[in-house]
Amino acid sequence: MPSFDFSSEVDMVALKNAIDSAGKKLIGRHDFKGTSAKLELNDKDKAITVYADSDFQLNQVKDILFPEMEKKEPDCTKRLDHQPVQKVSGDKVKQELKIKIGIEIELAKKIVKLLKDSKLKVQAAIQGDAVRVSGAKRDVLQEAISLVKKAIVDFPIKYGNFRD
Repeated sequence: MPSFDFSSEVDMVALKNAIDSAGKKLIGRHDFKGTSAKLELNDKDKAITVYADSDFQLNQVKDILFPEMEKKEPDCTKRLDHQPVQKVSGDKVKQELKIKIGIEIELAKKIVKLLKDSKLKVQAAIQGDAVRVSGAKRDVLQEAISLVKKAIVDFPIKYGNFRD
C-alpha cells in the first residue's frame, strides 16, 4: 500500500547562509555603521537572535533578514515564532525568533481531519512530528497532497518518504 509523510523540516545550512548574507548586508549599510545591529543563529536552541539599538532599527534588520531567508528557502519565515522584544542595556533591544521544526499536534490534527472530511480513500495517522498518509493508489495520494497544499498556506509543509 503506497504511503508518504507530511513533515516540516528546516534546512539549517540554507538558514545559516541566509543569516550570514544578511549580516554582510548589515555591515555594508551606512545607516548601521557604529551600531550594535547584528544577527546570531543558535543551532542548539534553534533560534535566531536579532540585536539593534532601537525598535525601529530592529524592524529594519528583520526587513533585511526575511527576504534573504525567503531566497534560500521559500516560506521559511512562516515557521518563525517571534518572541517579545527585550530591552538589553540602555536603549538597546533584542528579539529572539524561535524556529518551529516539525508539525505541531494541532496542525497535525487539522491535516488528519481535512483528509477524513475530503472523502478521499486515504488513511492519515500522526507519527511524532509528521503525518503518515497511506492509500490504495498513487493517484489518490497525489490528490491528498494537492488538497493539503491548498488548505494549509500559513505553515510550510513538505511531503516525502514515499513508499510503495
